Amino acid sequence: MGQYGYLSIFFLIILENVFPPIPSEVILPFSGFMTTYTDLTAAGMIGYATIGSVIGAVILYGVGRLLDIGRLERIVGRWGRYVMLEVDDVQKADQWFRRHGYKAVFLCRMVPLVRSLISIPAGMSKMRFDFFLFYTSAGTLIWNTLLVGVGALLGESWGKIAEYLRVYSNITYIVLGIGAVFALYWLVKR
Repeated sequence: MGQYGYLSIFFLIILENVFPPIPSEVILPFSGFMTTYTDLTAAGMIGYATIGSVIGAVILYGVGRLLDIGRLERIVGRWGRYVMLEVDDVQKADQWFRRHGYKAVFLCRMVPLVRSLISIPAGMSKMRFDFFLFYTSAGTLIWNTLLVGVGALLGESWGKIAEYLRVYSNITYIVLGIGAVFALYWLVKR
């Protein structure tokens, strides 16, 4: 970041969105820290990070459009019995996403791991692209502003926010894991 400035945050955040294991929880606070001793600004970091994040989300939205519901239903119809899924489950999930998709996109853009992946079901459900872009941009802007701002406020102690966000991420992963266990239990019982 010190060498390439805004361009580096732009590309790092695109990569973070397309390859979710790369943590924005480390990249963004560090970019905020960089604003405390370089001529980079928080507004610039937030802007370039947001543009990069939205581009990454659009790429995954496109992947979702390629994996449309019809194709997923055919895959589940053929292979779903091995993971206890039925075509009806795909249709129910699609109906839920069509009802709550905009809220889900907005809120999930602020949840580690899920923040990138939410773009795929948005594309699969053929969410209106302009609404997807709006809700993705709004959620992303809030997330980026928060993390860059905290990194700038903490200055050289920016690593502390990474520790706290690691705890937040771990809690998110635990909740998702527990949800998966309950879903698996429900499927097996059913």
